[in-house]
Amino acid sequence: MSLRQTLDFMLYDWLKVEQLCSRPRHTEHNRETFDAVLDLSQKLADEQFAPYNRLVDVQEPEFDGERVHLPAETAQALKAFGDSGLIAAAMDVEVGGMQLPTVIDMAARSYFCKASIGMSGYLMLNRGNANTILAHGTPTQVEVFAKPAFEGRTFGTMCLSEPQAGSSLSDIVTKAVPDVVGADASVPDWQQDPLGPRYRLTGNKMWISGGEHEMGENIVHLVLAKIPDESGKTIPGVKGISLFIVPRKLVQADGTITDVRNDVSLAGLNHKCGFRGTVNTLLNFGEGRFKVRGQAGAIGYLIGEKGQGLKAMFTLMNEARIGVGLGATMLGYAGFEASLDYARQRPQGRPMTAAGKDAASPQVPIIEHTDVKRMLLAQKAITEGGLALALICASLVDEEQTGTPEAKAQASLLLELLTPIAKSWPSEWALEANSLAIQVLGGYGYTRDFPVEQYWRDNRLNMIHEGTHGIQGLDLLGRKVVMNGGQALAVLGARITQTIEKANGVDALAGHAQALGKALNKVAHATQAAWSTGKPEEALANATPYLQAFGHTVLAWIWLELALAAQANGNRVAEAAFVQGKLAACDYFFHFELPRIDAWLAVVSKRDMTCAQVQADWF
Repeated sequence: MSLRQTLDFMLYDWLKVEQLCSRPRHTEHNRETFDAVLDLSQKLADEQFAPYNRLVDVQEPEFDGERVHLPAETAQALKAFGDSGLIAAAMDVEVGGMQLPTVIDMAARSYFCKASIGMSGYLMLNRGNANTILAHGTPTQVEVFAKPAFEGRTFGTMCLSEPQAGSSLSDIVTKAVPDVVGADASVPDWQQDPLGPRYRLTGNKMWISGGEHEMGENIVHLVLAKIPDESGKTIPGVKGISLFIVPRKLVQADGTITDVRNDVSLAGLNHKCGFRGTVNTLLNFGEGRFKVRGQAGAIGYLIGEKGQGLKAMFTLMNEARIGVGLGATMLGYAGFEASLDYARQRPQGRPMTAAGKDAASPQVPIIEHTDVKRMLLAQKAITEGGLALALICASLVDEEQTGTPEAKAQASLLLELLTPIAKSWPSEWALEANSLAIQVLGGYGYTRDFPVEQYWRDNRLNMIHEGTHGIQGLDLLGRKVVMNGGQALAVLGARITQTIEKANGVDALAGHAQALGKALNKVAHATQAAWSTGKPEEALANATPYLQAFGHTVLAWIWLELALAAQANGNRVAEAAFVQGKLAACDYFFHFELPRIDAWLAVVSKRDMTCAQVQADWF
């Protein structure tokens, strides 16, 4: 079954996205325009991205001391994408967008992630960068820095981590001081610059994807830094962090991109296990290699309010986290397709029947063996479930934008709660799907003659970037499930209960409905038990197992939703096998995956301190 069949089923039979066309924001659209966007995305991905996925893995970015060199096909593919207008597909018309529903945009993006995660990484960064400026910047900043990105002319990054501060952003030391140089009368006062209050930044940023290359007209960095007080001291913690727009080339107030390099220089490239198609850098800000007006210090423009930088950057980070989840899912999906195709063609062994004992009988394709079916079914359940998770998160963004006041409020709560799951669950389990894909191919899977080993290497990054599993678990159990007195958890529980009630009326799904109801109760009990002593060190000691159990419960809910949609709309699907495949994947998830939550939640409920109490010297 093709990706397009699955997308059509999820969009039109499950999520009923055509109903969005009755809302004012989307009245110019219908299924015909939705399908046209998906057709274009598939064509671009198949022709401009997929053929070069292995190339950008083998030909890693190189730095010759002056420039970063990438395969020419990368720039060619990204230009084709920019020319298509798809980068602003879900944006307002005023900024060059099409005002497509976000859920359609997410479905379109799945093609590019599947075709080449390394090349499509630039697209996610650029969109998130521009959206952050759109959300928090001034009209001039939007006009000068965001619109060119939506037009595909410029690229963007996010500069958070530092060599000594990864996830602990409160410990960053990059500084921003007012650019008070007044000798040049042509330079506006630092506080009155049309592009925003102007600062000089000094410091180092690590793990910056897309940080240096020769594509596009400019690179716009969004940089977290701290503004010292009059004594030269910075405010400890996240309250002292501000956000700055730091262009690679200086830009005039009318949007003209000059040839003047900002004081941002490449210190080196990071050479990665996978994801090699996206250049990853260490950047130095203000080292003096490219002095501006004779002085060291990278010119940056404050975006938003002083001290609110991390809050603004979360606009990008949350979008990136869902994007990471989609990318992980589609890498798993690509591996699933490759291993499925191999399993259908590779003859090996004979059936475990009396006839199969005859060595002279013909071999069968390995897809006929039960354990291979198990591995393929696991991949199907993981990757299609992960895709559905990304789409439901995108549909919540649409509700935030166009729903009733009540729907908007509920969607906002659900999106906050599901974001750590949307990032972490596919990152962990789609990686496992890639591992299973290698196993299906056997020894061949471990060679570079087949693509599945690259998919695994590429996917291994997704458990790390945009917040590790540990960070996501702390966010979920430490913040999201308890915020506003557990309001978001209650909204999700109500949604899941509605699905359970529907499924209870379907004989084939009633057992799954009961299992999901029990799982939901177990999660609620574990949440309460974890926090029963009110001690964070006890409650959060097993935040990662909690994250795993919570994620599996959410995916069980999604699979029950998909099974209901498959049964209800089976007559609209050309092949009965398509429906049966969805129902089998649902059965697999409930029989093989959901039972795992008992072990995970047991240590959460008991506030098991085994890991927390281990002393460093015991190792």
